[in-house]
Amino acid sequence: MPSANKLQFILDERARLEREGLLIHIRTIGSPQDSWIVVDDRRVLNLCSNNYLGFANHPKLKEAACRAVEAFGVGPAAVRTIAGTTVLHTELEEKLARFKGVEAAVAFQSGFNANAATIPSLVGKGDLIFSDELNHASIIDGCRLSGAEIVRYEHCNPASLEQKLTERYPSGSPNRALIITDGVFSMDGDIAPLPPLVELAERFNAMLMVDDAHGEGVLGRSGRGAVDHFGMHGRVDVEIGTLSKAFGVVGGFAAGRKIIVDHLRQKGRPFLFSSALTPADVAACSAAVDILQASDDLVRKLWDNTRYFKRRIREAGFDTGRSETPITPVMLGEAKVAQQFSRRLFEEDVFAMAIGYPTVPMGKARIRVMISAAHSKEDLDFGVEKFARIGRELSVI
Repeated sequence: MPSANKLQFILDERARLEREGLLIHIRTIGSPQDSWIVVDDRRVLNLCSNNYLGFANHPKLKEAACRAVEAFGVGPAAVRTIAGTTVLHTELEEKLARFKGVEAAVAFQSGFNANAATIPSLVGKGDLIFSDELNHASIIDGCRLSGAEIVRYEHCNPASLEQKLTERYPSGSPNRALIITDGVFSMDGDIAPLPPLVELAERFNAMLMVDDAHGEGVLGRSGRGAVDHFGMHGRVDVEIGTLSKAFGVVGGFAAGRKIIVDHLRQKGRPFLFSSALTPADVAACSAAVDILQASDDLVRKLWDNTRYFKRRIREAGFDTGRSETPITPVMLGEAKVAQQFSRRLFEEDVFAMAIGYPTVPMGKARIRVMISAAHSKEDLDFGVEKFARIGRELSVI
């Protein structure tokens, strides 16, 4: 019998993570998501949730969810293809298609599942995927599941993509090619250069997919996303969205050409083999779409808050990288410094988590600040003052 502990590798890995300042410490939320929340029994300013528009605790979404529970119960009890598709699901998908200005949309249990369903349904063994090197983990996993060959191009660099396409996907190639990019990159807050990517996809006859998880509810008219922001309607084959960030609930969707959406209903494994979204979730998401269709007030408030915070935090002496969106990375470099900074913020009643490797490259650790329409100017002033005080204390500004 072997005497060594077969799980020693876990203990070794945990020790390494702790030694390098990369061990993740999970805090517990004790209240609804809002500008101020209770975390580990402490009331703190919330600067790290994805609740861009304040929908996570919006009264109209809560009312819609409660009505759906009364009408349809709490669980779907089936996958979509058997007995899990309700009138609520089809209504949400129709609303999403109209909101996005596309032919059709299909909802999934999460944005992660939307990528896991879509990518392997469009390409497989022998095909090529051209993927931005900083694409989200869910894209990376969806690419791996497909079995297609993955070709990474330099981040937000159309010239690099053109070079890779020229080398690897010559005219007349019998295989399929899929170009994939995030619309907004979740760690740096920069926006993909969609117009030249669209032109390359059209020139090389490749499919183009945009994962707009952090663009939905943020960019474009009333938050219609990056494709709307650039006026690229009808030229992107499929958009992946999430209902778990700006929409304030949970879920994901694929939207675009009807032929693709119909194909995903036949081939998308999370759609075929995992239970449907609950009635409460679907109804709340539908209410969020209704609010955005009716008014852009919350989106404009989000951007007003974003510009205000970015200006003030930069004036305080911090580097916010290449961010162009409400995602505001406060660059600190070393993971241990970022973790210490986050702990000190929490002690000063600010909840903003450190982000380190492997989520971001080594030496690029940061505090990622997420701005919301729910924040007041006073909230943001409070946060900047605490950042500045701790920045001076730790000699990072």
